[in-house]
Amino acid sequence: MTTKNTNSNSTTVQTIADRCRQSCHRLLAGIERAKSKIINEFRPTRESQENLFKQAVSEAEALAWQTPYPHLFFPSLAVEKVQAVAAWQTRQQLLRQRQPLFAEAA
Repeated sequence: MTTKNTNSNSTTVQTIADRCRQSCHRLLAGIERAKSKIINEFRPTRESQENLFKQAVSEAEALAWQTPYPHLFFPSLAVEKVQAVAAWQTRQQLLRQRQPLFAEAA
């Protein structure tokens, strides 16, 4: 099936496949924009563990693609996973600060 868009001097023929491809490109671009925004939002907290944040966002993207509406699920999944990494990183820093106390007791 083809559709015709007629402008004043030119005729553009677009197939359904072309429209699907354009829609897919818009969807991918939207997810990439969301990815960048989420990673940048947590930039101050990701000093040494940047790879963990990127991995969390990639996992969220993989999970989102398994749903019927990845563009709706991805942002909240990514934020949730990045927040979990940030919380883990904070716990690790607290444990490292306490470690000298345990070493002195031994």
